[in-house]
Amino acid sequence: MGNTKKLAALFLSTLAVGSMLLASAGAADFPSKSITVLQGFKPGGGSDALAQLTQPFLEKAIGQTFVNQYIPGATGAIAWTQLTKQSKPDGYTISITNTPMLMTNYIMNKEITYNIEELTPIANVVTDPGIIVVSKDSPFQTVQDFMAAAKEKPGQLTVGNSGVGGDDFFTTLIVEKATGLKFQLVPFQGDGPSWQAAMGGKIDASFNNLGITFPQIKAGNLRALALFADERNPNIPDVPTLKEIGYDVQSGSSRGYSAPKGIPAEARDALIKAFQAMGTDPEFPKTAAERALTLDLKYGDDYAAYLKKQEAAFGQIWEEVKDQYKTN
Repeated sequence: MGNTKKLAALFLSTLAVGSMLLASAGAADFPSKSITVLQGFKPGGGSDALAQLTQPFLEKAIGQTFVNQYIPGATGAIAWTQLTKQSKPDGYTISITNTPMLMTNYIMNKEITYNIEELTPIANVVTDPGIIVVSKDSPFQTVQDFMAAAKEKPGQLTVGNSGVGGDDFFTTLIVEKATGLKFQLVPFQGDGPSWQAAMGGKIDASFNNLGITFPQIKAGNLRALALFADERNPNIPDVPTLKEIGYDVQSGSSRGYSAPKGIPAEARDALIKAFQAMGTDPEFPKTAAERALTLDLKYGDDYAAYLKKQEAAFGQIWEEVKDQYKTN
């Protein structure tokens, strides 16, 4: 009887060790298959620009492919709801997370129930300053022309944005407050459709981001009027900041990557290490600079703290402007 108990104990112990070794091997092998990247906007916008920049470097660092899945709608909320509520927390489904829309979605709309506490922040990559762009055939040659027309025709100039709650939407409200001007806000499902509408002359202007519109500015298809930044950008040295003409408006969009809450620590560490390897690759900043994408690298806990800070800041901004927006 004693030998039977010993054999049973040995058998159970062997099973336990085997399970631990299998789990350890599985974790050590992460990732063993491709990683799905949810994008909450249509192709051609800021998320897509970030994906095209990062993924060759990430694939080199982590040894697997990244597969983009576009889920536009509700200023990214559909994709982020899927990430937090429906995606398996195993590290194989992540999403590009854009601020401020990541948190302004639920700050502005109580029917959206996800929040940043349901994420595992991996890394922020860029902070892309805002910009005013118009068609190459636009009558507005300068930002002063644009402002004068807005003053002459209150609420009539059509200004595109990436969707209600996005950085461009908030920038428009902030500009209205700073200048006393009124615009007709036109939301789109992402930055891409917004600049495309401006380029086609369907709207008067698009409040967008430099990194997204730069290829079209460089090609001469869009005219940049002003940058929402503290200083001019070397890629477009002739374009003034709004601050230069008397309005201290600085705005833009930060874009990074997050996973669902509760992914294995090994998967989180592997993903963060891949982004860190990308950040130290000497070719990476060169490629970002060529695309006018401003790097703003934050990893793991630092990125999580940044998201919380953004949540508090934009919650305060919304409290200040929500009545104005509702009466527009």
